[in-house]
Amino acid sequence: MTGGVRVDAERGVAVVTLDRPERRNAFTKDMGRALSAAYRMLDDDDDVRAIVLTGAPPAFCAGADVTGGDGTFAAPENDTFTASPVNPPAFDLRKPVVAAVNGHAIGIGLTLAMQADIRIFATDAKYSIPQVRRGVIPDAMSHWTVPRIAGMAAAADILLTGRTFDGAEAVRLGLASRSLPADEVLPAAMDIARDIAVNVAPMSAALSKRLLWQSIGRNYSPERVAELETDMHLRVMGTHDAAEGVRAFADRREPQWQSSLSRDWQEVDPR
Repeated sequence: MTGGVRVDAERGVAVVTLDRPERRNAFTKDMGRALSAAYRMLDDDDDVRAIVLTGAPPAFCAGADVTGGDGTFAAPENDTFTASPVNPPAFDLRKPVVAAVNGHAIGIGLTLAMQADIRIFATDAKYSIPQVRRGVIPDAMSHWTVPRIAGMAAAADILLTGRTFDGAEAVRLGLASRSLPADEVLPAAMDIARDIAVNVAPMSAALSKRLLWQSIGRNYSPERVAELETDMHLRVMGTHDAAEGVRAFADRREPQWQSSLSRDWQEVDPR
């Protein structure tokens, strides 16, 4: 890939790296386009079972590239501006996305990580969504992701103050699953992704992830979730993978999955 994004894939896991280390991976329009393209490509690749998003050390992403000085947030000259430059967002992919936030994540660096399914932070790194301190507002759907992941109190604390905190506090706030020393973050994320790639049926992961995010995005009632869970069960019951999962567990071996998203996918609740 180009545009400051690198993709490496092996044994069912794709690692997407924000790759401008000389600028601490500061985010640009080109990176937004490249990350969008990478996400689309990997979501369509049946050989990829899980995705890890990380940054080239020493940072995850230092926020928007501000080399434009006080013109960084100048009014756009056309109507193509969007505050969500990565499309699709990670939560709209069918593959589980683990954010290995292995260093400082500021502004859009953190708001993009909040779109992942699972987040591991570096304990001693600095984190903030400081846009309100720059005269603009938080981006990348963070007014939706942060309160749903961490709760309204934590979202107001982080989004309205723009203050800085570390990885340990991120865990306490509910923004991260756990925090580790910086050099352990990516290996831990890879362990999770490899476990998913081997032991989780691709169709099961895709259906569960879609229902999980749609449930909060569309504010489903418990009764509607029950209906959709039943529908999803009926899609997978009686398939090879439903039998293989039980056989592999009984035989204490790795399962051999056959489901294919490119061939068999149907939306959970299209509308």
